[in-house]
Amino acid sequence: MKNSINSIAVFCGSSNGLKKDYIDQAFLLGVGLAERKIRLVYGGAKVGLMGAVANGALSKGGHVSGILPDFLQKKELTHEGITDLFIVENMHQRKTKMHDLSDAFIALPGGFGTLEELFEIITWAQLGLHQKPIGLLNIDGFYDHLLLLLDQMVNSGFLKESNRDMLLVDNDLDRLIQQMEAYEAPTVGKWIGSEKEV
Repeated sequence: MKNSINSIAVFCGSSNGLKKDYIDQAFLLGVGLAERKIRLVYGGAKVGLMGAVANGALSKGGHVSGILPDFLQKKELTHEGITDLFIVENMHQRKTKMHDLSDAFIALPGGFGTLEELFEIITWAQLGLHQKPIGLLNIDGFYDHLLLLLDQMVNSGFLKESNRDMLLVDNDLDRLIQQMEAYEAPTVGKWIGSEKEV
């Protein structure tokens, strides 16, 4: 069954990174979502890859929803041109709101905050709290080493392969969205060991 994806939350860096391709591909992701009539949900800032993905969507008339914690709004990071902005009290409320507004998730390159958002949302999926597809747009192999670490978690008995496979990966947006539309959540529990297969 094909998943209906009308909105995607994008997790990404508030910095530009050292490769121009990071900014360029973030902008093109925004363009691609707008052209598909998919609402962009993101962190609400005007800087870095966050600003680029929002600007890409806006350049094609896309709907862009930002979720920004109050303390970041006070630092004047708010993107003033987006369709709607939700101000929340803290980072946890931001992630909850992004989850509530989105049918799927994509992570671009970023730092600690991007990884924290990605791993919290995939942990919620692993625990059965949602069944929404989660993808990595692996620009220039940015996440190659992370993927090797996930394989090591499987090989070391800390992560089921079925849970590892919940993270969809591609360096091409069209192929990634095709994977997300075809995604089926695993039906087994997260715990390793037959006595805890729940």
